[in-house]
Parts: sequence; C-alpha cells; structure tokens
Amino acid sequence: MDIQSKYPSESAVKKTEIVFPNDANPMGMLQGGRLIEWMDVAAAVCAQIHAGNISVTASIYEVEFFHPATVGDIITIEATITRAFNSSMEILARAFGRKVKDSTNKKVGEAFLLFVAIDDQAKPILVPAVTPQTSEEIMLYEQALERKNRKSSARK
Repeated sequence: MDIQSKYPSESAVKKTEIVFPNDANPMGMLQGGRLIEWMDVAAAVCAQIHAGNISVTASIYEVEFFHPATVGDIITIEATITRAFNSSMEILARAFGRKVKDSTNKKVGEAFLLFVAIDDQAKPILVPAVTPQTSEEIMLYEQALERKNRKSSARK
C-alpha cells in the first residue's frame, strides 16, 4: 500500500481559547496544565487530519513556558506536524497570548507531542510521510529525527 506524502500546511491547526478564572491559579495566571491540555487537543486534531484516522498521545516533551497569560487573555495555539515515523507523528504546538485591551501578543509556551495513529482495534497503522516546504519546516523535520534519537537513547 502506497501512502501519499503530505505537506505540513495540509494539517496545520489553530485553536483559540479565552483564559477564564477556572483556568487560572490564585494569582490569575493561566495554569500550565490547562495550557498543555489545550495544546494536546490542537495537536491531536493536527495528527488526526494528517493520518486520516484516530491518533492518540504517546508523549509530550520539551515543554516550555515563556510568558504568563492572565484571566481574560485570548490564547491561540498553532499545531503543525514536523515529521512522521511509520505510525507516529511529531507535532509542534505553539501558544500565543493576546491582551484584549492593548492588542499585544506574546509567546506563552510550546511543546512537542508524539502521536500514534491507530485503527479500530487500537493497533498502530502507517501514516503518510511529511514533505516540508519552508526553511522552518525543513529545520523542524531534520531536528525531529534528532529528538527521536535522543529520546530513544534516554530510554536505554
């Protein structure tokens, strides 16, 4: 079976949320766990569009928080596939926060997420390869193999 390669732009996803008080800590700042949850959902949609099938989270790594978001901020999460490996896909999720009153945007956080595409019996299935187009996509594609190798070495 020959699976057609896809461009990252074909499955790129944007998800928007508003930070409500129940998303925040006592200081009014967005909780990191909530941001990771939102990134996981956006990345899952990206992975499932790329795979054309249900995909499940296998790992979340290289999570970084840059600037705090506070109650009332608009959070936009951009998820894009960096590379596919047989049945797994690495997705980069980046989160940006926008202050409504002054329209300033700041990078709130980012993470890499690994998903596995599965069939109806929850068995891994092959996914299309990724064909990067832009210089950033090419860089992320090449670095994805390095990240995979580092993770494999750390497990030994």
